[in-house]
Amino acid sequence: MSYFTIAGVQMHALHHGDNVETMRHRIDLLMSRFPQVQMVLFSELVVTGASTHHAEPLPSNKENLFCEIAQHHGIWLIPGSMFERVDDKIYNTTSVINPQGHVVCRYRKMFPFRPYEEGVEAGTEFVVFDVPDIGRFGVSICYDMWFPETTRTLAAMGAEVILHPTMTDTIDRDIELSIARTNAAINQCFFFDFNGAGAMGNGRSIVVGPSGDVIHQSGIGDEIVPIEIDLQRVRRERERGLRGLGQPLKSFRDRDVDFTLYQDGNKSSPFLDSLGPLGKPVRDDVIQH
Repeated sequence: MSYFTIAGVQMHALHHGDNVETMRHRIDLLMSRFPQVQMVLFSELVVTGASTHHAEPLPSNKENLFCEIAQHHGIWLIPGSMFERVDDKIYNTTSVINPQGHVVCRYRKMFPFRPYEEGVEAGTEFVVFDVPDIGRFGVSICYDMWFPETTRTLAAMGAEVILHPTMTDTIDRDIELSIARTNAAINQCFFFDFNGAGAMGNGRSIVVGPSGDVIHQSGIGDEIVPIEIDLQRVRRERERGLRGLGQPLKSFRDRDVDFTLYQDGNKSSPFLDSLGPLGKPVRDDVIQH
């Protein structure tokens, strides 16, 4: 079987506070209206908002509650992300919960939105997981998708669907929509990019097919988006080419070029070093005086 139904939830939520009961209500409503749904995906940091003061170790009572909800409805549940405390470090972490109510994996955001996402450590491990008899899924969070290496690595690990919680409330959301389409096309995969609404994002969640085609784009308000996908489409296009044309994953595999920027742990170059420190812009008159 290659058909699978995923529902993304775009919703208003408290920027600083507990949104778990609101999320539970949305899931209950969603499953009542659309019982065919097999997986539910929320936006980034929707659980307790965008303040690191709410960070706590995982597993937690909130995560356990999500496990109970997933088991009750028999669904895969990705409850956006939450801040996770590990000793004196804080990570932006997504939990993946199966229909039996077990956490099968956790993903820590690799690229915190620096310099704005202060005090948050970067994760270092890519995460994919298998839905039995369906296919392989990968997880990334918000700013991660601005770095094509992240999605390409998940695709190289076999991911056919990328689940991408986002919390974007800034004027670059239109660019992210283009990035989502590009990531889907160059990796020939489905891309589910779900943003928050109101204080937790300016909406415009997007679902993209493996040809870079927009399957659905939301508005700016609350929205529940159940979409059935066919993973056989990914396999066919990876075999035959995007619209019968480009085969970027095979071409990447069979490349002749070596990317020296990534060799021997090198992360920079003379040009990149010349760009100065990573920091918030300041007013020009402050610099002059």
